[in-house]
Amino acid sequence: MPAPSDPAANRRAFLSGKALVQQVEHAGAIVADTLANGVPPSRGPTVLLRTQAMATDFDVLLNPGGPSDQVAIASDALDLVAILEQKLSVYRDSSDISQLNHSAADGPVRVDAELFRLLRRGQDIGAKTDGAFDPATGSLIRLWRDCRRDGRLPREDELHAVLHTSGLRYVRFDNENETIAFDQPGVAFNLGAIGKGYAVDQAGHWLTDRGVTDWLVHGGKSSVLAHGTHAGHDGWPIGLRNPLLPDRPYLTLLLKDAAISTSGTAVQWFRVGEKRYGHILDPRTGWPVDTMLSVSVVAPDAALADALSTAFFVLGVEKALAACDNFMNTGAILFPYPTDGRTLVPVFHNIDRNRVFHSH
Repeated sequence: MPAPSDPAANRRAFLSGKALVQQVEHAGAIVADTLANGVPPSRGPTVLLRTQAMATDFDVLLNPGGPSDQVAIASDALDLVAILEQKLSVYRDSSDISQLNHSAADGPVRVDAELFRLLRRGQDIGAKTDGAFDPATGSLIRLWRDCRRDGRLPREDELHAVLHTSGLRYVRFDNENETIAFDQPGVAFNLGAIGKGYAVDQAGHWLTDRGVTDWLVHGGKSSVLAHGTHAGHDGWPIGLRNPLLPDRPYLTLLLKDAAISTSGTAVQWFRVGEKRYGHILDPRTGWPVDTMLSVSVVAPDAALADALSTAFFVLGVEKALAACDNFMNTGAILFPYPTDGRTLVPVFHNIDRNRVFHSH
């Protein structure tokens, strides 16, 4: 991982208002108000640092009283996110991933070692989730983005065409030379379901490697990585919302040295006629899925949690539970649609229930 360019200058800009640094008593919805089903621990003071990248907010939360240089270290960690955006974003024509998408159909393209490892990891996750996660669906995502803008569904011929230029089956990895080639024009990577989590991980590594032991990093609140303790608790309390009533808390998870990512369609969706379509696509069929209300995955790192929350949402409850066992130290909280139309009954798998507290 490269160091941020001119960290001192970046830090001066950061601390002077280019990004947000606050000493706050309450650090927002990402840290849960209380833990129910027991003595509710109070949420302690928190130092919050924020920057914007990848079309969302990235935050680092620190405990007051940590190392004297922890704020400077955290500001540099967030500078890394901007560097990674330049590698991973398909919305920047000059990014590494955009350059790969532009050239790989013409022949093998040598890829930065860090990016190559991430793409190979995406391939491995896809294989272990029956193709429910696929980072090479750029053409499919682009089609649905255009249809959403136009307020219509894709035509059958459009969908047929993009499915023949979408997916890892059209990608060739050369491990020895670290090159990637596409079988045909139109194939494209889109790292929207893993890139944000990967950036969170790298910011976390930066903090830990420089001696900051207690912190929480999140990207857009949906990808969270927590390390150490907070306010006397054995971890950081993370609130999960009710997927039917997103403005209400449902449960709290005490997260320590692990990541959590949540996928659902309560926020991102569009309507055509009488039917609502979410933004999570099944890469195998090309259509949006509505198998569940939401999925949260707890995993050792945020990139894995990010990818698996999307894959498990696509797979549905039974297949998601089976796929979850393909990954070490990984668990899931699944919210299927209520059978009676009203009562939420979440499914917990490989989750330490001593760390789960229901909200009042």
